[in-house]
Amino acid sequence: MEAVTQAVRNLKGDKIIWLIVAILAFASILAVYSAIGSTAYRYRDGNTESYLFQHLLFIVAGVVMMVLCSRTYYMTFSKLAPILIFISIPLLVFTLGFGSEINDARRWITIPWIDKTFQTSDFAKIALIIYVARLLAVRQENIKEFKTAFLPVILPVGLVCMLIAPADLSTAALLFFTCVLMMIIGRVKLRYIAAMVLVGLILLSFLVLLATIFPEYFRLETWSNRINEFLYNSDGGYQVQQAKIAIAKGGFFGEGPGNSMQRNFLPYAYADCIYAIICEEYGLLGAFVIVGLYLWLLIRCIGIVTRCPKSFGALLAIGLCLNIVIQAFANIAVSVHLVPVTGLTLPIISMGGTSLIFTCISLGVILSVSRYVEDVAATPEKLKLQEVKYESNN
Repeated sequence: MEAVTQAVRNLKGDKIIWLIVAILAFASILAVYSAIGSTAYRYRDGNTESYLFQHLLFIVAGVVMMVLCSRTYYMTFSKLAPILIFISIPLLVFTLGFGSEINDARRWITIPWIDKTFQTSDFAKIALIIYVARLLAVRQENIKEFKTAFLPVILPVGLVCMLIAPADLSTAALLFFTCVLMMIIGRVKLRYIAAMVLVGLILLSFLVLLATIFPEYFRLETWSNRINEFLYNSDGGYQVQQAKIAIAKGGFFGEGPGNSMQRNFLPYAYADCIYAIICEEYGLLGAFVIVGLYLWLLIRCIGIVTRCPKSFGALLAIGLCLNIVIQAFANIAVSVHLVPVTGLTLPIISMGGTSLIFTCISLGVILSVSRYVEDVAATPEKLKLQEVKYESNN
């Protein structure tokens, strides 16, 4: 018990965020172990433990990355931003042309020797958010000017989102929306933001045009089917129907851990539809707890932003947090048929490799900002010396 208490004390950053992550990770282990059953019987002769062990390894790897990022001085990410964005663009281009095709989409690169896939858009999301936070922070004095506030931001945002969109339109839309919110928080003029949205719509139209000419590189049929299904079928498609059944069966208290029946019918019950499995097994009570945890995370991050004396730290923390929370609610909205099927996972809870690890990295960066805020309140003179030393070295 003493060792656990000491370990908690050694954690850097907001302890409540660590607690939220711990609860979500525990919920993930329970939900994935239950939801993976039918897949395990189909592909691994019922060996659910192998899937669970793999998931646990990714959780441990994610927590390790989270700890490392939380202990890194947050301004280091500003220095790394141009390098990260420079790496992400060629990776996205390579993925489009030579990536591994899974479920009719090229979102992954297969890592040699270990035969594991790496989703490049997860890396690009973090790289772009850090880069946009850096651009907006550096240009705060001239944030109202067109050349300094709009052009330097819209070019990388448009390019990265366009490279993600052919294989993963929902992720590209989520990332674009997050960047728009960051510009609003960063005090960019509303007419520039409106122009950015207009540019986004123009790029989307151009993307659809390209998809009609080169259908082999795009998923236009999948996009149109999902939108038509949402608009013209009040019951939703097969996936949404099964999710609704799972939620209805759960009632208020649920069927109990491991007692889901819809996991045998729901496609990707361990990933895209894991929220419906949670609703079935833990009822509305469990469902509200999950929603409450993501809202709590958002509230804690808003608190960090309001107390952060530096614009880069504030924009970085809120940008990464918004990306996680909006994705979570987009995933939940699919299960209750509020939006078309997106394919987005539930952050931290869904089974996944790179998605889970990069979500933990995002949270680690947020905790790094939180640690700085706490240190400023405790030892402002020491932090001032650290900032002067950092700026003189860069």
